[in-house]
Amino acid sequence: MTRGPELIGELVRLRPVEARDADRMWESLQDEEGIRLTGTTRKFEREEVDEWTRTISDREGRYDFTMTSLIRTVSGEEADDMIGEIVINDIDPATRSANVRLQSLPQYRGRGYGREAISLVLGFVFAPAPQGLGLHRLSLDVLSINPRARMLYESLGFVQEGVLRDAALDGDQFCDVIMMSLLDHEYEALQRGELD
Repeated sequence: MTRGPELIGELVRLRPVEARDADRMWESLQDEEGIRLTGTTRKFEREEVDEWTRTISDREGRYDFTMTSLIRTVSGEEADDMIGEIVINDIDPATRSANVRLQSLPQYRGRGYGREAISLVLGFVFAPAPQGLGLHRLSLDVLSINPRARMLYESLGFVQEGVLRDAALDGDQFCDVIMMSLLDHEYEALQRGELD
């Protein structure tokens, strides 16, 4: 039994990761640009990916969502193939905080899917229980070599709160990790149109 709700927007549906996502998850781990922009340094075996997709949605303290497109195919059907993933992890009930991370397959970047996926997650994490998680703070990290992602996060209300200097690798070179967060009252003000 997978955990987490299904979140539906106009472009994207978020559903818990399932075993059937293993092929696309493996594909995402072969994407050199995605690996670079997320600072992934670990190499994965196919068997690990199969096991991970089969079991991750049952693990406590996190929500792992598969992003699927709601754009209909030529035959008029909705595709349910993974186009990316978004994860809420490091959930701390005491401080009502968590971390979020996003990864899209290359052919789906820059098309609005990531923006909508994050917006759906924000609505879920800041909504009071039982509809949501009732969090106070949501954080994320973005590499300095990924200004496009940073601009996206800023446009959604995330605020830079620090820089970890030379904390990640970009090939043989170091790069900074920018720490960002969004608080519940900031999110609510954005929803009311009170913050720019």
